[in-house]
Amino acid sequence: MRITLEARPEPSRAAMLLTPLLAAIATLVVGFVIFEAFGKDPVAALHAFFVQPVATRYGVGELLLKAGPLMLIATGLAIGYRANVWNIGAEGQLTLGAIAGGGLALAAGDAVPATLLLPAMIVAGALSGMAWAAIAAWLRTRFGANEILTSLMLVYVANFLLSWLVHGPWRDPEGYNFPQSKLFADAALLPSLLSGTRLNAGFLVALAAVATAWVFVRRSVWGFEMRVAGLAPAAAAYAGISSKRNVWLGMLAGGACAGIAGVNEAAGPIGQLLPSMSPGYGFAAIIVAFVGRLHPLGIAFASLLMSLLYLGGESAQVNLALPSAVTGLFQGTLLFFLLAADVLVNYRLRVQRGLPAAP
Repeated sequence: MRITLEARPEPSRAAMLLTPLLAAIATLVVGFVIFEAFGKDPVAALHAFFVQPVATRYGVGELLLKAGPLMLIATGLAIGYRANVWNIGAEGQLTLGAIAGGGLALAAGDAVPATLLLPAMIVAGALSGMAWAAIAAWLRTRFGANEILTSLMLVYVANFLLSWLVHGPWRDPEGYNFPQSKLFADAALLPSLLSGTRLNAGFLVALAAVATAWVFVRRSVWGFEMRVAGLAPAAAAYAGISSKRNVWLGMLAGGACAGIAGVNEAAGPIGQLLPSMSPGYGFAAIIVAFVGRLHPLGIAFASLLMSLLYLGGESAQVNLALPSAVTGLFQGTLLFFLLAADVLVNYRLRVQRGLPAAP
């Protein structure tokens, strides 16, 4: 007896929409088992992980604050993923955006008003993220290099560049020798949205990106061509749709959104440049994009779920004395169940009894 996978003639649309919910439920079940294994009361632990972090006004602000960069980056990545353009280096593009926007803030100081400085920082961040993504796009279209590898390796280059800057020329001379830049002037900080919290206007930028992505994907010719290229590459090639243009559009869209997210972090909750500008948003956004089914609205909801996992991990460390790795464990488990559910949506299990026929 052997078990094989047989492609379904047409995957169920209802099943495709329900699988993220089923994956989330399965992740909760695994969490229940994990907390029991750690000797914690599972019900109390799940309450501390998923309910307690958002039980206050400040907690809701933190939920939206962390959801903003995830939503923004995942929206940009999803545009490329729809056309099978696999940008895995959003973390590096975020870092370049933070460097460009932060460098502009440090150079301007108090001399430029916020109405001019903040838009300039956002534009600089988007252009820097696009430039960093363009390296991988050029290597793919010119030499056929795999953009998964090249974009991922560029993350390390970006991190080393930021580390050199904050340890060297951009280090705050009054920062007690810590590797950090000067604090940004008030004109370079994003305005607050919710009093008593750290939530800032960066969340509105993320919502604007979601709306723009929806219009691009559903109402533009280029968005339609990218969808066709992702669903039926052979048909797209026969129709004369340029694969190179799709690579450039996909990579640049992801780079722009990641770069803006880097500016939002630097000019928002951090307020300066540090050796690390992200707790892994660029990688977590990949999970967000797929949990959200590469749809802008789905990504918006998936970013809230992933943000809650970040907050829950921090709450578990403080209240349950669990290791910080529990956050990554939940993220990985969610992605695992989502991918497993996707396999069952697109394929059915076929049990074959007896020995296979001789060739």
